[in-house]
Amino acid sequence: MRFRKQSNGKQIKWEKYMVYIIFVAVFVLFSITLRNNGFLGVNNLLNILRQTAMISVMAVGGTFVMAAGQIDLTVGAVAAMSAMIVSLIIQSTNSILLAIGVAILFGCLVGVINGALVTKFKLPAFLATLGMMQIIRGGAMWITNTEAIPIDNQIYNNVFGIGMIGPIPVLILWTILFYIIGYYAFNKAKFGRYVLATGGNEKSARYSGIDINKVKIKAFAISGALSAFAGIMYSGRLQAGRYSYGTGDEMSVIAAVVLGGTSMSGGTGSVVGALVGSILIGMINNALILAGLRTAQQTIIKGAIIIITVALSNVLQSRNEIKN
Repeated sequence: MRFRKQSNGKQIKWEKYMVYIIFVAVFVLFSITLRNNGFLGVNNLLNILRQTAMISVMAVGGTFVMAAGQIDLTVGAVAAMSAMIVSLIIQSTNSILLAIGVAILFGCLVGVINGALVTKFKLPAFLATLGMMQIIRGGAMWITNTEAIPIDNQIYNNVFGIGMIGPIPVLILWTILFYIIGYYAFNKAKFGRYVLATGGNEKSARYSGIDINKVKIKAFAISGALSAFAGIMYSGRLQAGRYSYGTGDEMSVIAAVVLGGTSMSGGTGSVVGALVGSILIGMINNALILAGLRTAQQTIIKGAIIIITVALSNVLQSRNEIKN
């Protein structure tokens, strides 16, 4: 693919649009090959968005963390523990507001701890959040002896999981809400600029008067809070809390964020790109199931598509840097 000059003489940075190009290409491919399997059905397309809602919400927080040059592996474990917290509180008090408040507070607390481990104790984010992930997941298993905790409050289940507003599932509406907020915070608010500056060059950011430690802690706290809300969505959709929710979600979130154009080294990011990346992953999963492939085959193909997409983006970025 050649770089074309825009009318003002600037080069189009194709790597910024790679996830959108791949998304359209994959969608067209599946639309043609699976047209007789119901891929283009309205119910199936809504199902893709509903199934990816939790990953999409966590990817908003993941964008802030990775744009700041960090990584958060606790997202799936926080979602699981938050679902357990909500289930236990609703079962004992039937208070929806209390359950949601405690769950989100827990997510924020985990984020602050992650940020403190990285900034105050100078632990690598990968190792710090890996250890926290194990602690939280183990705690979720321990507090209920790996048993599921059912949620019988139908108001809660409808508002945060299985409900519909007209033809639109509430999970999709929650996702849209968080992306509107996330887009504004990342692209329009001062904090978004601080995140990109911190991830791009910490030393320059510090000399510019930015408290980079506070920025990192806040980014982790945002990720923790949104992961907790994803757990709320899990519990509402499945009408129960269970320790196994979110298993492997950390890899899906990272893939969605990176596919969306956020550099793992920090300094660049796209909230909208993360949404497209998460839907792309969900669309691939859905299409491979419709195609009748076994789980092992689905995993191989999904991994190959992710590698190819990221590799193409990196190649285009390298070529652009050379030309500049």
